[in-house]
Amino acid sequence: MIRPIVVYPDKRLKQQSKPVMAFDETLHTLLDDMNETMMASNGIGLAAIQVGVPLRALLINLPDEEGNQYPENLIEVINPVILEKKGFTTYTEGCLSVPEYYDDVERAEWVKVEFYDRHGERREIETDGLLAIAFQHEMDHLDGHLFIEKLSFLKRKKFEKEWKKKLKELKEKKK
Repeated sequence: MIRPIVVYPDKRLKQQSKPVMAFDETLHTLLDDMNETMMASNGIGLAAIQVGVPLRALLINLPDEEGNQYPENLIEVINPVILEKKGFTTYTEGCLSVPEYYDDVERAEWVKVEFYDRHGERREIETDGLLAIAFQHEMDHLDGHLFIEKLSFLKRKKFEKEWKKKLKELKEKKK
């Protein structure tokens, strides 16, 4: 089932997500719905809070060179913890909760993350590049943070001004 995506400035995006305690059918349904929602929105990552569920769960599915995403590349991440970070890189990020806005964000170049899969099995991944960026971006959501918070003061001011105008235009279209 495709769920509605929570869009900035919705206060739920500021919520601290709670750890997943039960690796049960309810969690599996949430993960399946999140995947359907992410794919329908052409996203590469989605945190549970972005569909209004304050749990420490996220998905990542990076596209190949042609832009195709395959089910076997889906990473389901429950209760993640970054164990190590190295280096710095800048990447132009976007977010399903801040549609059609992209900007450069600096993050760690390499991360080592511990997490659990949908069955409660402990996993660990060491990665760099876009996957490392996606992990950090989605994990920020679990702590109530959005990528726009990492922008410089001036860029953030400009964004807020443009965003208010865009939201106003969207409301006009709905009328």
